[in-house]
Amino acid sequence: MGEYIPMKHIDEPSRKTPVLTETDVLVIGGGPGGLSAALAAARQGVDTMLVERYGCFGGVITQCMIGTLSWYRSNDKVVDAGGIGREFEQRASSMKASMRVFHYEILDTEIFKHIADLLVAEAGVAPVLHCATTDPIMDGNTIKGVITESKSGRMAILAKRVIDATGDADIAFRSGAPCRKDPKEILEPVTVNFGCSGVNIPAFIGYIMEKKPTIADWGDKSGEKESDEFSTFLKEPFDRAKQAGEIPESAKLESYWGSCTDAGEITTMNAVHMPGIDSTDVMDLTKAEIEGRQQVMWALAALKKYTPGFEKARLRTMGASLGTRESRKILGAYDITEHDVLNQARFDDSIGIFPEFLDGNDIAIMPSTGRYFQVPYGIVVPRTIENLLVAGRCVAGDKVSHAATRQMMCCTVTGQGAGTAAALSVKDGVSCREVNISKVQNALKKQAVRID
Repeated sequence: MGEYIPMKHIDEPSRKTPVLTETDVLVIGGGPGGLSAALAAARQGVDTMLVERYGCFGGVITQCMIGTLSWYRSNDKVVDAGGIGREFEQRASSMKASMRVFHYEILDTEIFKHIADLLVAEAGVAPVLHCATTDPIMDGNTIKGVITESKSGRMAILAKRVIDATGDADIAFRSGAPCRKDPKEILEPVTVNFGCSGVNIPAFIGYIMEKKPTIADWGDKSGEKESDEFSTFLKEPFDRAKQAGEIPESAKLESYWGSCTDAGEITTMNAVHMPGIDSTDVMDLTKAEIEGRQQVMWALAALKKYTPGFEKARLRTMGASLGTRESRKILGAYDITEHDVLNQARFDDSIGIFPEFLDGNDIAIMPSTGRYFQVPYGIVVPRTIENLLVAGRCVAGDKVSHAATRQMMCCTVTGQGAGTAAALSVKDGVSCREVNISKVQNALKKQAVRID
């Protein structure tokens, strides 16, 4: 597929765009960050709407089949962030929609679609699915709402506060907020997950126990303790297939597998990793989706041929969307740094905490010693644009800190903090930048969020 380079422009005629609705807080994107933001805002008693481009909420959980919200919680020393992220796990457990492994829950990613619906309804959030958001509505440097495109046509949603939880900072970028994005050659790879059925689970687990994979196997910059910590890392079958000429050398195949069931299922194989993809480029996304499905088939064939227990395995599911680990990020009122996340940073404007867990950019650090850093409110506040906040992996920070803030549980922390701050700023009649941080912190504590 050739590179797409825009060469021409057309002039669009002016038009009157109907207003779909007005709300106090509008959250764009229903992944872990956006879902948490919407729930937190609505629970503060303000009108809240959650807009999602797909047909279900949950984002990377439901679209990419990643149920390991907090798999870093491997022992009793790990500090828990609490809040809505923990609520996701507890609700799933109460509905028998998760599996207990070590000290964490692996969510049933299909049932979580329904769980998210329940949480949204119970909180009184107004849901909108199958709705893409295209442009912000601006009054100077203040956001007033967004333009949407859906089966209902082009419409506007007006809002007093907007939270960008798109993952790619789409609304922040289009509003004029300063952002950064590395060249795609050094961005983290995108992924395609898949699940298998027909696996002889005892034979497969026996093979894994014989290999004794550790966290250090997949992180070039792991600590010493990571060499003794178990991992579900699996690479040998794909290397053997490459040596036999069955998989191209260029394919980066190495798997981290999720839960297994008595029915012979491995629910998630996170095996396909494709570098050099810009997730804000539609042609790159198209290329990666198609190539990713091909690599899934290569991976499955290698597992069947070279992995004990997989001889009769079949493809069960493929992720409905690419998993993006890194793309565009805002420049914030504060940009969290490598030093912060690796040195237990403390902030006066803390909206939560997150364990010292880094996974990305060739770093693998597990928080098994109880270390953690505080998450500052400043990283969800874009520079120059008023009444806009962000949540999730597009918060402000450098490349190493991103390996922590992109994690799903940390996304729930920034989401819950942003949603609470947006709601309180509406109630107090102040901008998001001027919100009383002490009020935000007190409200978060009442929601079982650990602040310090």
